[in-house]
Amino acid sequence: MKAEATPPVIHPVIHPVIHPVILCGGSGTRLWPLSRAAYPKQLLRLIGGNTMVQDTVRRFAGPGFAPPLLVSNEDHRFILAEQLRQIDIAPARLVLEPVGRNTAPAAAIAALMLSADDSDALMLISPADHVIADADSLAAAVRQAAPLAEAGHLVTFGVTPSAPETGYGYIRQGAAIEAGPCREVARFVEKPDAARAREYIAAGDYLWNSGMFLFSAMRYLDELERRRPDMLIACRAALAEAAAEPDFLRLAQAPFAAMTGDSIDYAVMEHCGRAAVMPIDVGWSDVGSWRALWAAAARDGRDNYIEGNVIDAQCGASYIRSDGPLVAALGLDNIAIVATPDAVLVAAMDQTEAVRDIVVKLGQQGRAEAATPHRVVRPWGAFEGLRQEPGFQVKLLTVNPGAGISLQYHNHRAEHWVVVAGRARVTRDGDVFELGPDQSTYIATGVRHRLENPGTEPLLVVEVQSGDYLGEDDIVRLEDRYGRA
Repeated sequence: MKAEATPPVIHPVIHPVIHPVILCGGSGTRLWPLSRAAYPKQLLRLIGGNTMVQDTVRRFAGPGFAPPLLVSNEDHRFILAEQLRQIDIAPARLVLEPVGRNTAPAAAIAALMLSADDSDALMLISPADHVIADADSLAAAVRQAAPLAEAGHLVTFGVTPSAPETGYGYIRQGAAIEAGPCREVARFVEKPDAARAREYIAAGDYLWNSGMFLFSAMRYLDELERRRPDMLIACRAALAEAAAEPDFLRLAQAPFAAMTGDSIDYAVMEHCGRAAVMPIDVGWSDVGSWRALWAAAARDGRDNYIEGNVIDAQCGASYIRSDGPLVAALGLDNIAIVATPDAVLVAAMDQTEAVRDIVVKLGQQGRAEAATPHRVVRPWGAFEGLRQEPGFQVKLLTVNPGAGISLQYHNHRAEHWVVVAGRARVTRDGDVFELGPDQSTYIATGVRHRLENPGTEPLLVVEVQSGDYLGEDDIVRLEDRYGRA
């Protein structure tokens, strides 16, 4: 009897685990008045049902990807934690920067953390505020570039351009690397003027710079040590002196704030000898202007994007949105109209890149609308300004079920609370009592107080403040369940 041939042993291809590092900084001023420094575009629902950071995290939540590491600032920590909870994704860590120092230090902190457990860890750097129409193709491109990153290349992702855009940086492709789609980076190019952008498109070897990178943690740290040793020393110190909390890692302020920041491009990529670019065509946009958001959105038969409290007639190729008052638009083409409860923007579509200049002017005038949205989110809920005049202001507080403000007092203002929905538990000096709808209480200046929601439905309270100073910084916290005291 003839012996059966031994079947060949098939070894499975083992792909490396990729660690997404999501950079959540940035103020998104070009999408004012919807996006503001206190609540920037990455936290907003601009396209689809999720916020931009939720879409970014979900994009890299498939097989082969580790839980994401997010780098953010102090002010947005609770908002990010809640948005991740909403999509049922637990981050590996949420790292808090005391001040913004651009992308290179943020990547360095992530690389130091990842390399402590695995010196060969591959990290994927991605901004939190970009739109990707074809997430599957992007994930496939990342996996395709992984072997090159394992071999020591620092890979960036270049977007196949569809137009001579002047708002993006460009990457010129060099020679092919082996037989794959990746190519050497010939050079990085700053945002060009219109004539130069047309030259780049005509040449055919230029890509848009997406700001996404893939490399090993140790390889990045080695390059940073050669190019910017001062930055690496500061990042090591900020991490060594960091304060660990259950949900956050707070970097030490002194060493981090003292460093001179820089982008990954300037600090490393433009100088390293093994920079590679992976071309991608995935429907990418950094939605850096209302025109870019209009281009990325689904539009109607007249090429308009219409959302919210809007009536339009005979308009074309326009972005019209109202999250506040009724907007009636008639006979307009190539226009952006964006209304919030406290501000309205009207701009020619080809001028929307200059919206940031408006934000600068508002800041110079000390206008709150420059940075603070009408609805301010807090870890316990949110508040909205209803009316403000010299000596008083009126707010609507929404306190989430089981949440509560800190035990606090004010030096300059008194408060009158009127419950309009739900039940409130009030602490007022030594007294603790509950209020229902149509009931109220008065909090005098200097009185210790706390407002809590013991129920299962949102608590709505109208708060009338009166005094000689009504700023948010007139809060002295004595106890706080959110670590702010």
